[in-house]
Amino acid sequence: MSKWKTCTISDIGTVVGGATPSTKKEENYLDGTIPWITPKDLAGFSGRYIARGERNITEIGLNSCSTQLMPVHTILFSSRAPIGYVAIAENEVCTNQGFKSVIPNADTDYMFLYYLLKYNKNMIENLGSGTTFKEVSGATMRNVEIKVPETIEEQKKIASILSALDDKIENNNAINDNLLQQALCLYSSLIGESAKNGYIGDYCSIKSGFAFKSKWWQDSGVPVVKIGSINQDYLNLSDCSYVSEDKIPYANDFIVSGGDLLIAMTGATIGKFTMVPKVSETILVNQRVGKFFLGEKPIAKLPFIYCTLKQPDIISEVINRGQGSAQPNISATDIMTIPCVMPNTNEIDQFNRELSPMFEMIINNQYENTILSNTRDAILPMLMSGELDVSNIDI
Repeated sequence: MSKWKTCTISDIGTVVGGATPSTKKEENYLDGTIPWITPKDLAGFSGRYIARGERNITEIGLNSCSTQLMPVHTILFSSRAPIGYVAIAENEVCTNQGFKSVIPNADTDYMFLYYLLKYNKNMIENLGSGTTFKEVSGATMRNVEIKVPETIEEQKKIASILSALDDKIENNNAINDNLLQQALCLYSSLIGESAKNGYIGDYCSIKSGFAFKSKWWQDSGVPVVKIGSINQDYLNLSDCSYVSEDKIPYANDFIVSGGDLLIAMTGATIGKFTMVPKVSETILVNQRVGKFFLGEKPIAKLPFIYCTLKQPDIISEVINRGQGSAQPNISATDIMTIPCVMPNTNEIDQFNRELSPMFEMIINNQYENTILSNTRDAILPMLMSGELDVSNIDI
């Protein structure tokens, strides 16, 4: 039986904060090569390892403030806006002040520490304080009480079980990325240098999802995809709202199936879109999430419209058409009237026939990832609490 000890985070690693070099000084950022991570870089981030963020800083920028260059395998933990994003540094990185990262001690397995912080993120968030937004201080982070196996060997055994699932998820994602790149190359060959001669609405219609009443929401039931569920090329079905089964008839037009295409129509995620993986349950779509109507077998028409939406000029047009003073907002009509290249029907049909098997594989991989993620999340608390004994596992 594994032996566990109670300690604090400061007992198993060094807690490190971050900072932001002055944005008014160009020399802090121009041609910078030092990866600098902010919580925004982890929004919608689905992997474990992160190598760099949206911006790099220079050596001058690094030395101008209190941010530190942290070693590979440091565990990044966002400590405000929001609390609880977790990632592993793939290489040396530094962060802004929105992190309380942990550099593991020599007798702490970094992968175990990663899963330990994921397991405890809700508890740590509850320790945050502040009026405008909650934040976890360095002192609070260092003094968080945790339970860990006494030996690094036991830590590695636990991490290996969870890692095996995440390795498969990341492998599926790499396969999907490769397939999508192939699809986009074939799309470029299809349209060549053709001028825009049609509109997205010539190919399909789009409707904003059903406006569910706020009093209908509940803790479990039929999943409803909301704006926050959509990351680019990834539908987070673990971040849905729920209604009871008797609400399904109200939203019959917005039942989604594998191969359906959804787009965010408001807020910071406007213009992000994703295909729905193969699903084994009824899933509905909330208002301000646009559904592309591609027929009874959406996978048969998905490749062309997906690759069209992936074009940089189309993405820019969607974002530019977003309207609203409080936050960006785009209507279904706005999207359908975006100009695009429209080859003849035979060319489009052939393109879809050739690429449908690729997209079928993508949505199947996404479905498998959903199952793997659910399995990982189910056993995480059992492993991290010591409920599952791993002492007899060989690694």
